[in-house]
Amino acid sequence: MREVVAGAVIAGGRLLLAQRTYPADVAGLWELPGGKVEEGETRARALERELVEELGITVAVTDQIGPPVPLRPDLALVAMAATLIAGEPHPHEHSAVRWVDADDLRRMTEAGELVPADAIWLDDLIALL
Repeated sequence: MREVVAGAVIAGGRLLLAQRTYPADVAGLWELPGGKVEEGETRARALERELVEELGITVAVTDQIGPPVPLRPDLALVAMAATLIAGEPHPHEHSAVRWVDADDLRRMTEAGELVPADAIWLDDLIALL
């Protein structure tokens, strides 16, 4: 089974979110940034690579958050906690980025502004903040 890794990047008690531009069904929604785990890559290495490519930031990846979320029969989404080490996030593949606290995250989830797959980890994400 292929995996996509999503990063719960924390800095200063806030969580980094990125706004999707595609596909159409989630365009405009906010997500934990990340991407596909390539053949021979660990989840941590994939997340480190993806966040450099997508946002221009360096992170230290720590633990998995919650259970994997099935996206399709052959694809699962795995969330990993990460700490910002260097860089200021800039959206290269997203339309925007923003830092949110626990209250912001809760409001965004209730308003349906977070991608549904990431919303599954709401309690785990709030616990990190």
